[in-house]
Amino acid sequence: MSVDFLLPVAPARVRALVLPIGQIKRDRFESFALRLNGEHVVHLRDISADGRPNRNMFSPLAFPDGAMFYDLVTHIPPPSHLALAPFELFREPLTLIAIADGRELENAAFSKRQSANGYAPTMAERNIRTLYQELEELRDTYPKILVHQVLVFDYAPHTENTIPIPEGIKTIPPVEHSKRTTIKTIMCDMSSLLLAEMTTLAKSFEGMTAIDSPGQAPARPGLNGTSWTSDDANPAARRNSQYAVSTVTRSASTSSATDRSQARMSMPVPFKSLPFGSNSSSPSARPTTPVRSGLSNPPTTFDDIASVNSSNPDVSSPEPQASSRPGSAGGSRAANQDKVSVQGFGPGGLNERWRNKGRGRVTILVGSLYLQAGRWTDALKELIEGATVAKSINDHLWHGKALELITICLLLLGWIGVEFQVPTICLPTNDKTISSISKGPEAEDGDPDQPKHLRSLQNILPDLLDRIIGLYSRISGEQLPPLPLSESINRFCFLLTALHLSDGKLDKKSLDRMIVGKFPATTLTTSPRLTITPSRAQIATMLLKAFPSSAHELLTVVDRIWILSGITVVLSTLGFHRKKAMVIREMVSVMIGGLVEARTRGAAEVGIHPAAGLVNSHLFNTNGNGAGALDLGEGDIEVGLDSFLAALCKSYGVVSFDDAVRKPSSELHQASDTDSSVISRIQSQSLTRQFGIKNVKLNILRACINFSEALPDFNGVLKFSSDLLRTAGSGVAPGPRREDAAPIITRDEQIRLVTNISKTSSLSQRFGLGHLSAEYWDEFLVRGITLDPLPPTRTPIPHSKNVLPGVTTARTSQDVNPFIYNPFIRASDKAAVERILVTGETATFRITLQNPYEIDVDIESIKLDTEGAEFASSITSTLIGPYRTQILKLSGTPKAAGSLRITGAIVKVRGCRERRFPIFPQPWAPDTETKVKGTGLAALEQNKKLPFPGPPLNPDSIGLNVISPQPVVIIQSTTLFQSSVMILEGERQVFSVTLRNLSSSTPADLLLFSFQDSTQGPLQTALTSRDATPAELYEYELILARKQAMRLRPTDDSKRYIAPGSTATFEFEILGKPGLTNGTIQVDYAHLGVPQAEINDQFHTRQVCLDLTITVNASVELARMDVLPINGTVPKPIWTRLGAGEVEEESSLSDEEHCLLLLDLRNAWPSDMQVCLQADNGIMIKEHILPGNTNRVIFPVPRVYIDDPHASIPALNPSRQRQFVVSSSKITPEIERGNREAFWYREKILEKLSGSWKTLSGPAREGNIELRGIRLAPRMIEAIKIDEVGIDISIENSQAPEEESQKQKDNTIFVDEFAQVRVVVTNRMDEPIYPTLRLMPALCHRPVNVALDFTRKFAWNGTLQQSLPVVEAKSSAEVVLGAMALCRGEFEISASVEETRLAAATTTRDHPARRERSETEILMDAVLGAKERRIWHSRRPCLVCVRDRE
Repeated sequence: MSVDFLLPVAPARVRALVLPIGQIKRDRFESFALRLNGEHVVHLRDISADGRPNRNMFSPLAFPDGAMFYDLVTHIPPPSHLALAPFELFREPLTLIAIADGRELENAAFSKRQSANGYAPTMAERNIRTLYQELEELRDTYPKILVHQVLVFDYAPHTENTIPIPEGIKTIPPVEHSKRTTIKTIMCDMSSLLLAEMTTLAKSFEGMTAIDSPGQAPARPGLNGTSWTSDDANPAARRNSQYAVSTVTRSASTSSATDRSQARMSMPVPFKSLPFGSNSSSPSARPTTPVRSGLSNPPTTFDDIASVNSSNPDVSSPEPQASSRPGSAGGSRAANQDKVSVQGFGPGGLNERWRNKGRGRVTILVGSLYLQAGRWTDALKELIEGATVAKSINDHLWHGKALELITICLLLLGWIGVEFQVPTICLPTNDKTISSISKGPEAEDGDPDQPKHLRSLQNILPDLLDRIIGLYSRISGEQLPPLPLSESINRFCFLLTALHLSDGKLDKKSLDRMIVGKFPATTLTTSPRLTITPSRAQIATMLLKAFPSSAHELLTVVDRIWILSGITVVLSTLGFHRKKAMVIREMVSVMIGGLVEARTRGAAEVGIHPAAGLVNSHLFNTNGNGAGALDLGEGDIEVGLDSFLAALCKSYGVVSFDDAVRKPSSELHQASDTDSSVISRIQSQSLTRQFGIKNVKLNILRACINFSEALPDFNGVLKFSSDLLRTAGSGVAPGPRREDAAPIITRDEQIRLVTNISKTSSLSQRFGLGHLSAEYWDEFLVRGITLDPLPPTRTPIPHSKNVLPGVTTARTSQDVNPFIYNPFIRASDKAAVERILVTGETATFRITLQNPYEIDVDIESIKLDTEGAEFASSITSTLIGPYRTQILKLSGTPKAAGSLRITGAIVKVRGCRERRFPIFPQPWAPDTETKVKGTGLAALEQNKKLPFPGPPLNPDSIGLNVISPQPVVIIQSTTLFQSSVMILEGERQVFSVTLRNLSSSTPADLLLFSFQDSTQGPLQTALTSRDATPAELYEYELILARKQAMRLRPTDDSKRYIAPGSTATFEFEILGKPGLTNGTIQVDYAHLGVPQAEINDQFHTRQVCLDLTITVNASVELARMDVLPINGTVPKPIWTRLGAGEVEEESSLSDEEHCLLLLDLRNAWPSDMQVCLQADNGIMIKEHILPGNTNRVIFPVPRVYIDDPHASIPALNPSRQRQFVVSSSKITPEIERGNREAFWYREKILEKLSGSWKTLSGPAREGNIELRGIRLAPRMIEAIKIDEVGIDISIENSQAPEEESQKQKDNTIFVDEFAQVRVVVTNRMDEPIYPTLRLMPALCHRPVNVALDFTRKFAWNGTLQQSLPVVEAKSSAEVVLGAMALCRGEFEISASVEETRLAAATTTRDHPARRERSETEILMDAVLGAKERRIWHSRRPCLVCVRDRE
């Protein structure tokens, strides 16, 4: 707030009225006025003296150290101020400065009237002539102003055509072409003219016989400023100006002042009681003497009567013509020299006291003019004389005015360093006090550097000011009006405040504060300053005397506000903020009443009802002057009004949006919505909410709302309405069943405030003031934002690039090993945690909004606020119900890949500014301070500087990862009806699936297939069982790995590509197996865009799944099986029937190489079945089975030899592959060996045997018989296995000729003839053996005890038991024994081979010693038992037929 009117030297300032002229913009006018105001102090040494001898009364040469202070105003002083003249001459403007814009001279004509001065060749010259005409009009309009001057700023004259500048117009070049002294020179020239014209004004005062005091009923109308402007058409009524009459004649146009006002809209709107224009523009010679108006005291002498009659020849005329003012004091008496005065004759003459009163008042007025003219020493002299006269005749008002002006003179002299002596008239009348003051500087301890004259003035100042106030307040016939009294008290308190701020010392610093107004930026704190005189309490006590009374007829609304604002400035400077707040509250109440009254008058003038609304639209478009009270635009409300109301609210602890004054700047709004600023704002509001009394705060805000509505101030209505809701709220983030967040005002008031905000905002939008909006009253609007999970088919799953090469190879094959890690198995939980979005695809978010108030919150728009990658959020609207938490769904689409973070929401509530709200998911409430440690605003500000005592505020955010665009693949069709299939056990069916890429721009260049079915779960569970044997584990793994329910049929890898918008078809194969009820085909697809080797870190795939319902029915079941050895020779026709007829060597079909497999097969399908069993050697048998029947099939299978039947059972799972597997159950080595033998022989049989079936009736179906149900008992193993050592026994007759021996290959010999028993021992193992052969002849078909009694029937040469040499691996040894049959009959010879010793313990020359046994072998011995000597028996004895030779 400007404090110019509070400066103690305000009566010494010269008021200058600054007006626009011609075409000029507001900002340009303000900039030019600021340039002038920079030179508002003009020193007399820089002013040239006027050369006219009758204009040198105020010559600057008499006191060059003085200075003139200009008070530049852009408005006409109100009548209440003008009425105080001449008691306070500084209130009446003495200079008029009309500012024109030089840039507009050549743009367009300033006036459409034809110039009366002749033709102007250029537009600039025409406009300059127009400016001169308007200057003449201003002289007619403002006749009492002494100096009229037009200043054309930014004027750049043409060098070719020089335009003559009329008298009274001065040009100022642009800033870049101006000198430092350009404006200063202009001000000095105007000051020189003003000093010259002030001589005429002073002479006119000297010619007066009586001067009225303010507040006294005027006897001579027009003297005290009530007719400061001219209403008549006679320009001779103007005050004498400084120029001769121009020879240029005016235009003959008869346009009225209204026409001129419409032609030049830059002129200020005049008061209806003080019209600016005149009714005639005819030129006339200006007078040389001032006007005697009719507002002075009534005439009491003949001279006065004659003077009045001469000045007013026709009193009844509505347009009286004023007479000319004489040029000197003697000129006023020249008109009455023929009249004889009778004042001094007789006892009825005028009282000498009355003449002294007039003389003393004139002296004080002349001293006041000297003070304004900078002649401070002359002013002091005149004022001392006038004060002495006023004191002697008890003229207390003018006595006080003289003392006030003397004080100002002393301060100004001290400011320029001129030594003075305090006049005796200023000292108290008490002798004791005078002596104490005279001795004070020597007796008291003071600053030795302080001049004595300043110390003397310092000592008397408080008492002197009290005396002046006492003189002004004295009750008598003349009483000072409240306005000058209160303003004088304000100036005195301002003077004492400046002295107090300088620690009670009158020095250069304090004088600068009093005269120039250089106050410190910071105000005083609440700490006491008791040692400083005058104290703050004394100043406040004096200041409150200026508080206006409640009588509205004594002061106008503007004057009352003027006084109250001065009181607030002084209280604010002293640090009395609460007292200042009370005064501001009173000021608001006064302004509300005045504004409502002005609004009512303005509405009545334009013909509308005052209650028609907050404001009417035509008031913003009217060009008339009738609605001046309501004609307020965006820039008509000064910035100081916001500061004024903000200071009031801050003093009472109103919870406002921000401590700083809000400016309509989007950058400021964005900066104020960051997380840190919002947290700081919440903490500051929390501390402010605990300060002060809530009901008082609410009343203050209601008063501010009423004040803003009365202006009308849209911004104020919005701001204070939202502040009232914010102050009434709890300011917490409530949790479930915890804090009470309800506001403290009623629901009806909340509805009224929200409606008021909405209504005001709508009006602002209608009038083009779109930037005006309220601030939302709850900082915890957004309580949470969550991302809805994407559909499973669109969820991107991250994978490391390391898994891509191996997985791609495994997944592209037809048979997929289930034991290899598959990273593409669907994992929805992991995908939800990762929070991955895809560029260009819409994601859905859930926003939790809270409304702790009992009103509906209408959200016009809400969108997500993000950081990082580009993101486009959808915008939606909603309505939040009263006192609830509401969830709103909002979608958004990322536009680019990268890191994305959701930090909050940008919300536009109806009537409020669109702003960002952070996310506060956790409940929060401030800690209530139970112990008050400080009071006042200083304590509140100190608490804001300290760390916040409550719980911390942690705004939340959602981190997301946006990947590059990905295709969207769906299953378009499948050849299966309703994705279901019926299949028989062992049957394989082929179906196709068509995939479509919905993306229009992104292909799918990576397609990987995975399968899941209902049989995998039980198998995986069985695999984890610790009680399962190795054979069972192998079986489970084999079913998983080799018997997959579904698989992809072989396809070309190049076809694994789906172009944008295209389709691709893939074939799959399904296998019927028990337990299969459902299955899933999972397709993992992605768009890599680059070769696999160039992938940086991760890639993402999507999944599309086809769920199948599968019904598996039984086909051919294996009911029972057995293995039988073949005894005897199999006839060749049987082998031929079995499909072995093409075998060349009949020996390969011998019974020694085969065994019989007996299978009971049951047809469980209601159709005829043909079963086909086939061995790897070409033997095949077919069997026809009727529905429901069981057929037994006998099938010869080759016997099996296994090198190591006790080898460990392998594991198909790579994680279980070891050298051996130990059974978890504790079994004996014999059982372990038996289990391993059964496992290996069963596997060998299954390798050599296969079975299939096909239907012979109904739909054609075919499949394989599941033979893995075969289980081998030890007896079966013996029938199947081929021993490690083979024993072949044959006998031949050694005496028979060779031809006969070849014929007798059926082991037939003759009695008493020598024969040879030939035994061939074959070692099929990989290690040598040391055999011992035992031959056991016996009689056939005899009991055991008889069969072995053959010693008298069969003779042999040698021993039947003999040790054979070592038989190497994969070799044989032959033993021949001579024998002779002694009788006829049938004999059988069997043999057995027993290991003599273990091969490992043997060391020979040919077989060096083996390496020491390893730990593995030791462990193997522990599992299978220690290795022992073995024995092998011949499978069939050699039958020998003995007969007689014929």
